[in-house]
Amino acid sequence: MDQALTQYRERRYPMTSREIQKSNFLKRHNWESGARTQLAGDASNRCYERLERFNPKASAILMDAPPQSEENTPRFIFVARFLRSLGLSAPEIFAQDQHNGFLILEDLGDNLVAKVLDDTTIQTTTIEHHIYETAVDALIHLHHAEPPDLDVYDPAMMSDLASLAFSEYRSAVSGHCPASIIQEFRTNLEAQIVQYCNIPHVLIQRDYHAENLLWLPDRDGIARVGMLDFQDALLGHPAYDLVSLLQDARRNVSETTEAHMLNHYMTRTGRRDDFRQAYFLLGIQRNLRIIGVFARLSKKNGKPRYIDLIPRVWAYLLHDLENSPSDDLADFIVEELPEPSPDVLNILRDQ
Repeated sequence: MDQALTQYRERRYPMTSREIQKSNFLKRHNWESGARTQLAGDASNRCYERLERFNPKASAILMDAPPQSEENTPRFIFVARFLRSLGLSAPEIFAQDQHNGFLILEDLGDNLVAKVLDDTTIQTTTIEHHIYETAVDALIHLHHAEPPDLDVYDPAMMSDLASLAFSEYRSAVSGHCPASIIQEFRTNLEAQIVQYCNIPHVLIQRDYHAENLLWLPDRDGIARVGMLDFQDALLGHPAYDLVSLLQDARRNVSETTEAHMLNHYMTRTGRRDDFRQAYFLLGIQRNLRIIGVFARLSKKNGKPRYIDLIPRVWAYLLHDLENSPSDDLADFIVEELPEPSPDVLNILRDQ
């Protein structure tokens, strides 16, 4: 009966070549039977499914990362193994097909940090402080380790990506952004990064925030923070992932929480005020990049929902500009970038 049903489905709903590759991969690793549930995706081209077997009972996560979409499966594998070697909770890799971009991963559950923090049935303030401090402690542990061999997120690349706020966001709003404006911004920001962010590099995951972290209360210490999104990892300044965590584009993090966690990191690591300056400068870089990426995702990828997040990111940006080590850079950004007013956001959505 099951075979007949399968044959009917195959005739009624013929599989794409990608589905055939996926099916063959699952068969090779004995995961073809049982339930498959689609999981929510993110801004990337990756897709995830939960795989469940009932005899014996087991579950795993299938990552589908098409190579043609430039998803970096080999780096995900490399970084996952590095993080696990440090006692951090990255998923174990059960099976892999790097050529076609398929992985079968340890199932760390659905307990996203964002979900836990938004649960109104718990004492939010207490649990928020505890979870964020644990996530910061996990970064401290990572930053004490000798970093692996990865490319560097250097000042030129950082200023280039931050300029997306001009080439994508401002251009979408006003129809054009002069190349001279973009170049002046890049030169200014790059010089600031060289001046204030010149300390030894650590591994940065680049998207270390509440929707990419899991809370694993049955584990101990820093292992309670499950890490999911690190295939774009590079070597960079230790403040970068701290900014990613504490200036979260997808949820509000209070300035009180941010200040406490920044001080916690600096106290535990012996960092001084130059680290605080670097933190806010990297906040400027990261938030500008995000604003540009969100505008591009709406216009070129048909994902206008990201436009709704821009006002929060803009608020973080203004907060960083107030604490910027460079008044000239802050003044330039405020003068040249349009505020995301309701009219501006509607222009972006219409595109």
